[in-house]
Amino acid sequence: MSTFWVDTDFGFDDLWALLALRHLGDDIAGISLVAGNATLAQVTSNALGARQAYGLDAPIYAGAARPLLRNPETAERILGTRGMQSRGQHLPDGGPLRESTDAHTALKSWLGSAQYGMRRDILAIGPLTNIARLVQDAPELAQNITRLIWMGGSDGAGNHSALAEFNALADPDAAAIVAEAGLPLDVVDLMFCRTVAFGPDQLPRSDPLTADLLGGYLDVGLTRGRPTMSIYDPLAALVASQPDAFEYRQCDMSVSVALNATQGQTTFKHTTNGSTRLVVGTTLEAAEICLDALTGNHANAN
Repeated sequence: MSTFWVDTDFGFDDLWALLALRHLGDDIAGISLVAGNATLAQVTSNALGARQAYGLDAPIYAGAARPLLRNPETAERILGTRGMQSRGQHLPDGGPLRESTDAHTALKSWLGSAQYGMRRDILAIGPLTNIARLVQDAPELAQNITRLIWMGGSDGAGNHSALAEFNALADPDAAAIVAEAGLPLDVVDLMFCRTVAFGPDQLPRSDPLTADLLGGYLDVGLTRGRPTMSIYDPLAALVASQPDAFEYRQCDMSVSVALNATQGQTTFKHTTNGSTRLVVGTTLEAAEICLDALTGNHANAN
């Protein structure tokens, strides 16, 4: 069993990643929110609704509402204004945010509380704005991060532009700051995620809310003429939980911050002494494990 801090822009596959960690027996110390899939207000609403529906017990902290330097970029044109598609049911109203501490303060406190030998692993499954702010404002605390697992970037083509994956494009300046910080970084990129997918004949038996949300997620692929949908954030959760079951390529990652068509493009240069590892393979039936995490959930819809 491991303990993770999860930094998320809380769409459906972010929720799925949290459920995967719970399914795998891992603990979540805290959840920090960042704008990405939708606005921070909607991301927060999603997180609170998920806490009520699925009994998530980790504290939730609101973080960055916009990128470090640029205008906000969301995935609402693909995922809708809620930041998560559905076939009918939606997350319930989770009420107001009860945690008064902001994500930046909470994350610094968690990292600062680490004693000798304690791990401080972060699963980041959205734009890296919150993590970059930490690197900028508290570099000594950022050095307490024992492992940062990021679902983002692409060692190939993009999905939100021709060259850039969404989480990198949404805040390329933040991704560049994190890439240059020398943190122990494992990258679960777009290309690897596209090797792990599921189709309509693989849907698990689950409660109506989970089934509708998973169906809406699958429809993102089906409505674009694809027979399957790739698994993103839950796959990163699996990498976080079971690191020895994956293969890596040691490299240096760079991120384009240019104001042109390369914005958000990630480049991975092979090296023998880089602090970044790009995930390139696994011995696991990863899709099956991720889907199993949704079996038997009993969520409450609105």
